[in-house]
Amino acid sequence: MTRALGIDLGDARVGVAVTDELGMLAHPVETIPVKAGKVVKRIIELAKQKNAGTIIVGMPRNMDGTFGPAAEKAREFIEKLRAESACLIVPWDERLTTVSARRSLHEAGRNSRNQRGVIDQVAAQFILQSWLDSQA
Repeated sequence: MTRALGIDLGDARVGVAVTDELGMLAHPVETIPVKAGKVVKRIIELAKQKNAGTIIVGMPRNMDGTFGPAAEKAREFIEKLRAESACLIVPWDERLTTVSARRSLHEAGRNSRNQRGVIDQVAAQFILQSWLDSQA
């Protein structure tokens, strides 16, 4: 069974998560700094390393379900990824994933201010787990 990657896009960092081999649970993997300029390349490398056939990309939406400026950036990123990757690319609603990630880390006793990179990974995990749950 091929695995899936979950992607949480950000202006400074991109969080990445991956499914387990059974495709039931999402796990944080890595935070990619945007400044490096090689985000698409690194995601494709991770997809190959993890044997992922699907990449779930968080699509920002407003609380009323409409799309704002961040969604346009996500669409452009998705198009770049589709052009360079053989994986199936799926946009996925990411509303409140960063809030949930912060809350989850806070409840685990971790200071979210010092854990920005971890927050991005956990947000990617929430995006991917949401997609996995919808497939069940």
